[in-house]
Amino acid sequence: ARTPATAAAPTAAQAAVRGTTEKMSRLRTVIAQRMVESLQVSAQLTTVVEVDVTRVGQLRQRARKEFEAREGVKLSFLPFFAKATVDALKQHPKLNASIDTERGEVTYHGSENLGIAVETERGLLVPVIHDAGDLNIAGLARKIADLAERTRTNKISPDELGGGTFTLTNTGSRGALFDTPIINQPQVGILGTGSVVKRPVVVTGEHATDGDVIAIRSMSYLALSYDHRLVDGADAARFLVTVKSHIEEGAFESDLGL
Repeated sequence: ARTPATAAAPTAAQAAVRGTTEKMSRLRTVIAQRMVESLQVSAQLTTVVEVDVTRVGQLRQRARKEFEAREGVKLSFLPFFAKATVDALKQHPKLNASIDTERGEVTYHGSENLGIAVETERGLLVPVIHDAGDLNIAGLARKIADLAERTRTNKISPDELGGGTFTLTNTGSRGALFDTPIINQPQVGILGTGSVVKRPVVVTGEHATDGDVIAIRSMSYLALSYDHRLVDGADAARFLVTVKSHIEEGAFESDLGL
């Protein structure tokens, strides 16, 4: 049986603000303005699929020790989601685009510059992995770890916070199943990855005579918010199914040195 979730005790900083009023920080004000503006200028909606990450989880277990010793960073699920995302963007360029409303133009970008949402004490920031489509799992893992650390310690440069063409946000890092993330303008898509949870699912056997069985699998939800001004529902679904297929196929052995 699943252990009941317990509420986390408030931190000292959280407890200190109870019953107080304070000015919004400059960063919080900028974030607020951009989030509201994003919803005002674009037609946003969210499509969700569930993905079986059991094979990726098995690969992680096999490769983790050697990978972490070799690369110097932890091997989480996030680099796998990032790799599947940038590969899918190459197949679906409409999601790797931006809209200039004043000029009435759409730019389909020639490289995949992947923004990674990072939680900091000051607020949410999105450093960018430029040319992410050229990187393997190891390269993405190193970049994600480096950018996240320097973002949290306020050592990130302004250039590294700009130029993104698509954004990935790891909602599951705090236990959420999924959310409906807001698009980082002028991009047209943002993908939220939910927590990985083991649960019983119906699995079709490898052969026609095997039938269906109930098995315990590691599952996650992928939530894509997209701009309906450019991206239609069918486009969003095809993109998500491509990401899902890359994850479930789990053909990452060469990236992991297996």
